[in-house]
Amino acid sequence: MTITLDGTTGITTPALDSVAPFSSADMPSLSILQIQEMFSTTTTNTTSTTFQPTAFNVTITPSSASSKILVFHQGMFNAQSTANWAWVSLYRDGTNLVDGGQANAAAGVYANGSTDTHVPVTFMYLDSPNTTSSVNYKIYVKSGNGNPVRYNADGWKLRMYAMELK
Repeated sequence: MTITLDGTTGITTPALDSVAPFSSADMPSLSILQIQEMFSTTTTNTTSTTFQPTAFNVTITPSSASSKILVFHQGMFNAQSTANWAWVSLYRDGTNLVDGGQANAAAGVYANGSTDTHVPVTFMYLDSPNTTSSVNYKIYVKSGNGNPVRYNADGWKLRMYAMELK
């Protein structure tokens, strides 16, 4: 494609239909190709010591099987008793992505000395789903010792994002 400007004939440009379309393949590595977001004010109450689903979930359809998905979540725990752990984890299509570590959790909080402790919980997780089919990321929570915990208590508007990276 040439553009000619010689000062006498004006500007000659190619027809728009001859220009190659721009695609995600033209973008540099780690470019963000799309972002899906979700907000929730729904509270999850549990005393379970096994992970329970929350209302927090976001679905994204990768444009390439080689894409990475960066999930970012910002939440809030409210421990309802003293000396209580509360755990949060990330699941993809029903499978816990956090394998090993403390309680197979992405993050945890410990309340000690108060029966009404609010603690923010934020984490990111980089996933390689290896698919171009729709994937769903969902937050699960559990109590560390069977004492009551509330996730997203008191009507906070909490967020979750899934970002496709090239």
